[in-house]
Amino acid sequence: MQDCIFCKIANKEIPSNFVYEDEDCVAFNDLNPQAPTHILVIPKKHYASLNELDDVKIMGALLNAVKNVTKKLNITDYRTVVNTGKQAGQEVFHIHFHVLSGRPLNWPPG
Repeated sequence: MQDCIFCKIANKEIPSNFVYEDEDCVAFNDLNPQAPTHILVIPKKHYASLNELDDVKIMGALLNAVKNVTKKLNITDYRTVVNTGKQAGQEVFHIHFHVLSGRPLNWPPG
């Protein structure tokens, strides 16, 4: 998608330091971190949200990328969040997994 900031990051049109990259996904630090470690994992191909993601290969690739990122960074305790839709807190409409770690993550948040 032309105006999608995450597509531009994935396509390397906007410089970013990837924490992880494979054939289908990239991961990078969130610019507005909510924890000491806050990484975003996104597919290279555009899907607005989980509602539009119908490719089982990409679904698996995203979860595998989360696992590879945490292993690479020696993170064993973390929270993975996927916001789907505006009312759920999704701000960028390109599916992305938040990987949060480095502090106690209580539920409910707050």
